[in-house]
Amino acid sequence: MKKLFLTSFFKGVAEAFPNFAGAELGGKTVCFIPTASLPEKVTFYVGADKKALQKLGLIVEELEITKTPMERIRECILRADYLFVSGGNTFFLLQELRRTEAGKLIAEQIHRGTPYIGASAGSMILAGNIEYAQHMDSPAAAPDLNGDFEALSVTPFSVLPHATNAPFKKAAEKILAAYGDRLDLRPISNNQAIAVEGDELKIITV
Repeated sequence: MKKLFLTSFFKGVAEAFPNFAGAELGGKTVCFIPTASLPEKVTFYVGADKKALQKLGLIVEELEITKTPMERIRECILRADYLFVSGGNTFFLLQELRRTEAGKLIAEQIHRGTPYIGASAGSMILAGNIEYAQHMDSPAAAPDLNGDFEALSVTPFSVLPHATNAPFKKAAEKILAAYGDRLDLRPISNNQAIAVEGDELKIITV
């Protein structure tokens, strides 16, 4: 059963995760992928989310996929109890997930039942296409995509993170105006999460 915990900022909703997980977290491993943050100047959220996971008792195994052999990428993704993909530039993330084939592995593990946690870009990447993210992130960070923004297609909807939070509030409004009639956009704030279990979806607010 597909189990997704999709956020804008994991730390902001971390207290709701144990109930969602429905299992003892202590000693479990999470494969933590911070790759989307590499092109960004502001990256405090990566450390904040990592600490929030550790505070819950999870063992964080960091996997920065741009400079990791495929064997190690595969090992971390396949053996982890939980998968976590951090925020940053969604286009750069897609480029690297595609180049390393990590995206394919992640999608396969999600469909096999491994719980997935997304933060911002990590939530958006599950949509069918991330073109809409251009109002928040620069596609120029991912030249190898060549304008092909087809993403992991795990969810039939598209997460719109930071919908009411600075500095992304205006960008979120532009996305809603430009894509609201074409995509099933799901706006969430920094203190909300979209919880998916199988075919059931609910918004959690902390």
